Order: sequence, then C-alpha cells, then structure tokens
Amino acid sequence: MPDSDSRIPNHGPRTGARGGFFLVRRKIQDEVDVPGPVDESVPRGVRVAGAWSWRLLVIGGVIAVIVFLIIQLRLIVIPVLIAVLVSALLVPFVAFLHRHRWPRWLAIVTAMLALILIVGALVYLVVFQVRSESSHLRDQSVAAYNDFRSWLTTGPLDLTQAQIDQYLAQLWTSLQRDSQVFISGALSIGATLGHVLAGVLLTLFSTLFILIDGKGIWSWIVRIFPRRARPAVDGAGTAGWATLVNFVRVQILVASIDAVGIGLGAFILQLPLVIPIAVLVFLGSFIPIVGAVITGALAVVIALIYNGWVAALVMLGVVLLVQQVEGHVLQPLIMGTAVKVHPLAVVLVVAAGSLVAGIPGALFAVPLVAVLNVMIGYVSGGTWRQERPGGAPRPPAKTSAPLWRTVPRSPSL
Repeated sequence: MPDSDSRIPNHGPRTGARGGFFLVRRKIQDEVDVPGPVDESVPRGVRVAGAWSWRLLVIGGVIAVIVFLIIQLRLIVIPVLIAVLVSALLVPFVAFLHRHRWPRWLAIVTAMLALILIVGALVYLVVFQVRSESSHLRDQSVAAYNDFRSWLTTGPLDLTQAQIDQYLAQLWTSLQRDSQVFISGALSIGATLGHVLAGVLLTLFSTLFILIDGKGIWSWIVRIFPRRARPAVDGAGTAGWATLVNFVRVQILVASIDAVGIGLGAFILQLPLVIPIAVLVFLGSFIPIVGAVITGALAVVIALIYNGWVAALVMLGVVLLVQQVEGHVLQPLIMGTAVKVHPLAVVLVVAAGSLVAGIPGALFAVPLVAVLNVMIGYVSGGTWRQERPGGAPRPPAKTSAPLWRTVPRSPSL
C-alpha cells in the first residue's frame, strides 16, 4: 500500500496549519523509523532478541502465576480436571442414549450409575483378592527377601551383612526422598481421608453438572472474552473438546487391551494378585508409554519374587509383546490422526508433569498438550475469522477490492 503522504503532490514547502501538520507528521515518522544514536550502536539481531526476551518473560510470569494458583487450589482443580476427563468419556454415551429416544435425565443417571458401579466393582475385586491372599503374600515376600539376602552373601557379589544393611539403608533413604516427587507431588490430592472423600464428591458433582449443562457452562466461559475473540475461543474449545473425547476413548480401549493381555499372561503363569495387576496396568495406561512400562515392570517383579527367574522372563516377554502390539498396531490403527503428539514429546511432557505435579501431573500432561496443540493450531489457522461473533458467516471479501477494504472493521465503528 503506498504511503499516505505519497498521494499528496509535493509542491514545495507547505505553509499554514495544514503544512505544519504534515511536517510534524513526517518528523515523527522519521523518528520512529530511523534508530536513535543508542539504537544505531546495537545490532538489529540484538534488538529483536531483546524484544522477544521481554515478551517471553511476561508470558513466563503469567504462566508462573497460573501454576501457583493451581497449586494453591489443587484440592479443587484436580477433581475438576478428573471430572472433565470422565465427562469426555460419558458425554458421547449420554448422547447415544438420547439419540435412541431415552429421556435426557434417564441417560445421565444411567451413565453416572454405570460409572459408579464399574469403579466400585474394580475396587472391590482388588481389595477382596489382596485380603484373601494377604497371609500367603506375606510369607512368600519374607522368603523371597531372605533368599535374596542369601544370594548377595554367597553369590558372585560376596557382600557382608554389614554392607547389605548399609546399602539397604541408603536405598530406603533415597526412596523416601525421591518419592515426594512422584507420590505426593506438588499437586497431590490430599494426605487425609477427608481430602480424598471431598475430592471424590467434587468429581462426581462436577461430572454431573457437566453432563447436565455442559454447553451452558462453556457458553458462559466464552462470554467472558471480548466479543471479537469469541469466535476463536468457541471454535478452539470445540476442536479441543473433540480431541479430548477421542483421546479418552482411545486410551480406554488401549488400556483395556493392555490390562487383558498382561493380566491373562499373569493368570497363565499362576501369579498372585492377577486382578490388582490388571487394574494397575489399566490405570497406568492412561499415562501413555511411561505408565504402561512402569506397571509392566511391576508385573515382572512380582513374577520374579513369587515364581522365579523363568516366570519373570516369560512375563517380561508378555509385557514387551503387548507393548509392541499397542505401540505399532493398536494406537496407529485406532487413534489415527485424532491426537498428534510425537512419542518423544509424550515422554518429555510426562516427565515434566511428574516432576512438577507428581502423579496428577503425569496423568494430565498428555491430554493437556494434545488439546492445547489443537486449540493453538485452530486459532493460528484463522478459520474462525469466517464467522461473526454471533455465529453468522461473514460475506466473502472481493479479491478485486483494495487491501484496506478487506480488513474487517471493529463492531464499534
């Protein structure tokens, strides 16, 4: 676009108020465009880096404040985030029942009761098997521990009892120190039973209200933003929700297959705690890559302690086979392009989430990154500019019009 001053013919020096106005305007523009004495001594790359730096510092400060508020409100934030994940699983089920002529209230009640019954049944099975095999597990654990100490003293390591006790004390101290990051974490649900019960109730109530009036809640959130930003926020939220629904659905299916495969292998090897192993594998699979590896390693350790080296090697083969089928067949086939997160990014994000927020951070890291990836891509794509703030499509701009006519005007103008 030509400069506005170039459209005015140059008839020599301007006089009067109009000429003075243009002289002042030209002087201001020259001062803005031409660097001053100090700026001239600084390379342009350094000036650009400085401009990026202070903006990144501001963004980092805002993120730090948000993380601090989340930590302070962890007893509310974590149950709400769990409710969002559960709602992403139940909303399609409620919609399916509603499409088949179920009343909406009945579909919501059915979904909530099904969720409570499934979770309660899994907890009951785990507690029942642990209680029924507790005496055998205690005896077997003591025997395995004694055999291990005997192997350390008589085996190729040739350690003394004092050295073994010293190493075990150091290991216990290290576990106590490091477990604060992975078990409690910065965003732990709560150390007391009251906190846990309050979190469970808040999760149930949040899930119920999201199922009842999720669209109304989202509309209220969109109305908080400025009018011109509402199409971008609304479209990005819709795309992010679709990604979250696909992620939860795929993870449920993949976790179920992992649990069945590893649990079946433990059952064939006649390991104890088959149901708890399967449940742990199912829950751990919600943390992609890392969770399945950790829970599979736990199954191998149980096989080593209770059934010996041969059973441990066979269990390791079962875990590796299940992981290979999941990583190279199931996830590419089922997930497709629904959630695009590179495996390296998954590992790094899970590690960062666990260091910052413990188990909740590892659980929410991947879905959060997947949703943010889609939302940022939607906003940067610019398709939301085709809709008005009220939702009506914008009329297509004419390509023959000047450039300044294709820029949308503010609603206030």
